[in-house]
Amino acid sequence: MSILGEFKAFAVKGNVVDMAVGIIIGAAFGKIVSSFVADLVMPPLGILIGGVDFSDLAIVLKAAEGDLPAVTLAYGKFIQTVVDFAIIAFAIFLGIKVINRLKREEEAAPAAPAAPTKDQQLLAEIRDLLKAQQRNE
Repeated sequence: MSILGEFKAFAVKGNVVDMAVGIIIGAAFGKIVSSFVADLVMPPLGILIGGVDFSDLAIVLKAAEGDLPAVTLAYGKFIQTVVDFAIIAFAIFLGIKVINRLKREEEAAPAAPAAPTKDQQLLAEIRDLLKAQQRNE
């Protein structure tokens, strides 16, 4: 088999296609989560902590000289990223928890209808006997 044929067989395997779809959906979901954190969670959180923006925190290691920018240790951006991660992880945890609860409720629901009662069984037998008599007449 040629290298092109091998690549084609590899590329159209279900696992590769499933992985590609997962990556694309994951990237789109990442944008939703980022917007959720930046636009919905962080503004109220910023008010609660007094409007502190961690991303501006930095230590200047070497001051700017002429056209050269300052060399800084931007630890605030790291802190902000950790806070964002914690919020995203908690939001995903809550989402998974809701999904798991829905799955448990779905599994707990009876899949098949309940067994017929004795009365229903007797009525079904009578119905079948009447049908049989009508065919014989």
